[in-house]
Amino acid sequence: MLNKRISLIALGMLSATQAMANDQAESKGFVEDSSLKVLLRNAYINRDYKNGNDDKAEWGQAAIGTFSSGFTQGTVGVGVDAFGLYALRLDGGKGRSGAGGIDFFKQENDGRANHDIAKGGAAVKFRFSNTVLTYGDQMPALPVLSYDNVRLLPESYTGTLITSKEIKGLELNAGRFTAESRKSDEGRDSGGLKSINVLGGSYQFTENFKGALYASDVEDVLKKQYVNANYVLPFNKDQSLTLDFNGYRTKLDNSYVRENGVTGDDNKIWSLAATFATGPHSFTVAHQRSTGDSNLGYAYGGYQKDQGRVGDGGNSIYLANSYWSDFNAEDERSWQLGYGLDFSAFGVPGLSYNFAYVRGDNITTSTSEGGTEREIFNQFKYVVQSGPAKDLSVKLRSSILRVSQKSSEYNVSGNELRVFVDYPINIF
Repeated sequence: MLNKRISLIALGMLSATQAMANDQAESKGFVEDSSLKVLLRNAYINRDYKNGNDDKAEWGQAAIGTFSSGFTQGTVGVGVDAFGLYALRLDGGKGRSGAGGIDFFKQENDGRANHDIAKGGAAVKFRFSNTVLTYGDQMPALPVLSYDNVRLLPESYTGTLITSKEIKGLELNAGRFTAESRKSDEGRDSGGLKSINVLGGSYQFTENFKGALYASDVEDVLKKQYVNANYVLPFNKDQSLTLDFNGYRTKLDNSYVRENGVTGDDNKIWSLAATFATGPHSFTVAHQRSTGDSNLGYAYGGYQKDQGRVGDGGNSIYLANSYWSDFNAEDERSWQLGYGLDFSAFGVPGLSYNFAYVRGDNITTSTSEGGTEREIFNQFKYVVQSGPAKDLSVKLRSSILRVSQKSSEYNVSGNELRVFVDYPINIF
């Protein structure tokens, strides 16, 4: 049924009334609009687990190359996108790797992590007016299918995606993907995904109000719907209030529930965040709530073959209270107090700081009710503003997570440190 809907929306996209400039008519050519970029990334994550759990840490150096051609001229333009990925393990061998939340290098059967990873992918793309159809290896960033790029290497997916921007302020997406490449492993089909269909879009109703609706169907796993509403209320040049609502509804397939020993099949989770910005400061208050009878809570990401998870991207959680913990357990309610500071107002452009305190309660597990967890998050980020190292960024992030005994089946206490150094290079 969803396949039929995707076909219908694709036809609708191609026949939509144009209300914007025609991007394809302005094409300069396959070579003239092409670009080649390389991102050098050095990444380290250390997790000091509590309650007797073994500590985990991984460190690696990666090179992420991406090529994007322009489109040939004419009514229908043709182009190519390609990427090449390589990562070298610097630390995190036997005994220190294997944490699902780090996953720089996949472990082999003997418990040792891979020494390096090398893989690539390519996709062909077609553009008619302001609608682009892409087939091949891609890195989609949608609320119901968002590739993970916050580890050493990014995830990727193989399939078809249509993106249409024929009407000003409106973006429509429809796609089908049949393979997932795990970020820590080689091969196009290392993520265990059978197929996923995605459909939805976003619309800028006014200058200050934007909304989005998306749905997905992961074969033999679950169906998911997503809604977003974002409103910015400006007070003056330097002050504004942003209200951001995000919500997911998921329904697990009966076969998945039986085969994975899951209790219950549905979950609803939503968050509402209010951020007041004044000059270089921002203050956030957020509430997030999970309901439903599934003991997985809000399930997303992961790799079906070895984690009993979903396979729809490690970043498919557009919710306010997602840091080290995602505060997404069964029945969990969580509150956040956050603060951000831009140091450019104090003569240090490129330096920023973010803090958050999140507390969750009412957690239900198979053995208890009323569990709690709390996290203190800190992050400094600096981006070089000029010179030979322009755009090089250094990010230092730490989290202190404490989980009550009643919640130990859902999560584990620990201290986490992340250090990421990214150096983007534009070849052309």
